Amino acid sequence: MDQLAALTAFVATVEAGGFSPAARRLGVSKSLLSRQVAHLEAELGVRLLQRTTRRLSPTEAGELYFQRAQRILQDLEEAASEVGQLQTAPRGKLRVSAPMSFGVLHLAPALPKFLESCPELELELSLSDRFVDLIEEGIDVAVRIGRLADSTLIARHVAPIRRVVCASPAYLARCGVPSHPAELVAHAGLSHLGMGPTEWRFVVDGKPETVRVQSRLSAGNGEALRILALAGLGLVYLPTFFVGDDIRDGTLVPVLEQYVPQDSALYGVYPHSRHLSAKVRAFLDFLCCQFGPEPPWDR
Repeated sequence: MDQLAALTAFVATVEAGGFSPAARRLGVSKSLLSRQVAHLEAELGVRLLQRTTRRLSPTEAGELYFQRAQRILQDLEEAASEVGQLQTAPRGKLRVSAPMSFGVLHLAPALPKFLESCPELELELSLSDRFVDLIEEGIDVAVRIGRLADSTLIARHVAPIRRVVCASPAYLARCGVPSHPAELVAHAGLSHLGMGPTEWRFVVDGKPETVRVQSRLSAGNGEALRILALAGLGLVYLPTFFVGDDIRDGTLVPVLEQYVPQDSALYGVYPHSRHLSAKVRAFLDFLCCQFGPEPPWDR
């Protein structure tokens, strides 16, 4: 059996949801695809597809095999393009993952320019604040913010992410301006829901220090916390990509600036097992051009 043809038949069948649409896509007969998948199942000794009322769907083993087979075929396609020097421009589907708020506020508005520069590229953007396993979920490149943990991912530094403690002028006039992190015990903090106690990191006399801030209001989104801070409900500790405009126009005022550690950054990351394809390279270059080295919200 031609294993490459069988892999292609299986992946196309799962993607199309049946032999007939897959056969039309590949320009072959339905019976040929059915035989190729049956041979593949026999060789593996496991059932890969199950028939439901309206369509074929992968079994648990089939879904696992599909994810790997799809990636193998994409690898082969891209490798052939590179070896043949055919991949002179980004093309195909690019799957991108990014944090929800950053994606909505900054990445999505910039994407039209990127797509205009890459007319043969199809982009699929997934926005989520949960941890995304790039390999498991078939993501080509992810935007990550923070301090990267050791991993098998390759990371490209895009820009610094500056953080700030700030509050509205009305709140500071009412409650006072803290001049040292220790004074935060007398202030109201706005906390991020789901991140445990409201503990803010500082550097005092060259040493890291954590201060637990009293909070009677929390939210699960940085943009919501920004709105609450603008309403004068307390101090908030956020990256400046949320509050840069507010600080520039004076509707939020930064405090304790000399104590806030600036060890966070914006990265583009991709799996180490992947060669740097033209589409991933183009997206990383776009990130650096659009957001680095000094991000627009800090200018």
